[in-house]
Amino acid sequence: MRVGLLVTHLRAEEKLLIEAFQAHNLQPDILLDRQITFDLTAGPEQRTPSGAAWSDYDVVLERCVSTSRGLYLLAVLNAWGIRTINSHTAAVTCADKLLTTLALASAGIPQPSARAAFDAESALEIIEQTGYPAVLKPVTGSWGRLLARINDRDSAEAVIEHRQTLGGYQHHIYYAQPYVNKPGRDIRAFVVGDETICAIYRTSPHWITNTARGGQAANCPVTPEMDALCRRAAAAVGGGVLALDLFEDPERGLLVNEINHTMEFRNSSAPTGVDIAARVADYALRQAEVIV
Repeated sequence: MRVGLLVTHLRAEEKLLIEAFQAHNLQPDILLDRQITFDLTAGPEQRTPSGAAWSDYDVVLERCVSTSRGLYLLAVLNAWGIRTINSHTAAVTCADKLLTTLALASAGIPQPSARAAFDAESALEIIEQTGYPAVLKPVTGSWGRLLARINDRDSAEAVIEHRQTLGGYQHHIYYAQPYVNKPGRDIRAFVVGDETICAIYRTSPHWITNTARGGQAANCPVTPEMDALCRRAAAAVGGGVLALDLFEDPERGLLVNEINHTMEFRNSSAPTGVDIAARVADYALRQAEVIV
């Protein structure tokens, strides 16, 4: 059995995953994304930085901080028939909020409404169609960065002007949702395979509740309703090991807001009592069809 761990650097989560594999008497190969080179036409027999051939791996976990590196690595490995967690299909969908919205809509998953536009004038139009307050998001990104709550036309025009000035093409893809008046918190639920293993409330006086931005984690009981919704949503984007962000809408109930394919979980095992790293390692070994 050989397991690879694709990383940018070793964060708390990756160290916990290493310990979880070691509990199965397995030492995963640490594969630093910055050290990897590919001959794209040569196939999986070429060597990794660890000295193994890519074809030697029974499963490879992608845990890169860099979204772009992770997506390309998964694309190459899946093209070569190498089992990865998560798949490139799931990762490329979850990495893009617009694509996630489309996948959830196709599966009939309840979610906040969302609109997209591609220039400044149209962006202002979709924000006003959404209604104030609206939330303008980058289609790619994490940790609550570059989210903007738009309270009126003046703030909409200012944020759009700033986005137009930024150089990256994705800054000029406008994705707007209505502001959901959640009760000072949202929910992050963790799906591993076909099970919602645990969930946390993320509570904050700020409207952005990410724990990376100071939100406080507390256990959230996984109800049958939540489990069914999360499993359906996970399947809609390709399944695997995922973290789903849910809103408690006062009128519509639970809504799936975003899905993350390389989630952080350092703040979630203690309040839930669930060893998330161990559950991920167990799932990875089941996917490799061998339990050590």
